[in-house]
Amino acid sequence: MHELFVTADAATRNRSLVHAAVDAGVPVSTVTDKAAAGLSETVTPQGLVAVCSLVDVPLSAALAPGARLVAVLHGVADPGNAGTVVRVADAAGADAVIFAGDTVDPHNGKCVRASTGSVFHLPIARVRDAGEAFAACRAAGLRLVAADGYAPEDLVTADLRGDLAVPTGWVFGSEAHGLPDEVVAGLDASLKVPIYGGAESLNLATAAAVCLYASARAQRA
Repeated sequence: MHELFVTADAATRNRSLVHAAVDAGVPVSTVTDKAAAGLSETVTPQGLVAVCSLVDVPLSAALAPGARLVAVLHGVADPGNAGTVVRVADAAGADAVIFAGDTVDPHNGKCVRASTGSVFHLPIARVRDAGEAFAACRAAGLRLVAADGYAPEDLVTADLRGDLAVPTGWVFGSEAHGLPDEVVAGLDASLKVPIYGGAESLNLATAAAVCLYASARAQRA
C-alpha cells in the first residue's frame, strides 16, 4: 500500500487499520465524504481508499517450481465471476490464478471486491496469448483439465480413478459460452461436474469451487 485516504468516520471505525498504515510508514490523508465517494467506484463507499501496486506478476513467477493446483480463466468477461474464482482458488490452496486470453482485467474494481482480498494472497498472472499460458502450465508439470459441462466424463469418475491427485491446471471458460471447442480439444482432459437434480447448470464460481476443492482434497489424501 502506497497511500491511504480515509474519512473521519471511517478512521474511527477502523482505528487498528489506520494505525497499522501509519506504523508501516504509509501516508494517511483525511478526506471528506464527498471526496471519498469520488475516489470510490461503489454506490456506498466505506470511507477507505488505498493506493496499491498492481497485483499481477510474470507468468514464470506465478508458476513457481512445485505448483500443484492452478486455475486458468479463459475468456471470462464478468469481473464478479473472475474475482469470485480467485477467492475460491485462494480458499482451496491453489498456487496461482492465470487470466488468459480476453479475460477481464484482475484489477477491475468489481473483480478486486469480489475476491475479498484474495488477489493479494496468491500470484495472479495475465497473458493475452492463451496458448502461451497453456504451454507454461505444461512446462511446469501441470495436467490441463477443462471444466466443460458437455464433457463425456465427470469429476467423480476421474477422482475415483486417481486422476485428480496429480498436479492440475483447471481451465474455466465464460459462464455464458464456456470454453471454445478448439481450446477443449487442445487440453489434456475435460470433465463435467455431475448434476443430480433438475438444475440446468452451475454458475462459473460454483463449478470452479467444486473442481478446485476436488483436486485439493485428492492431492492431500
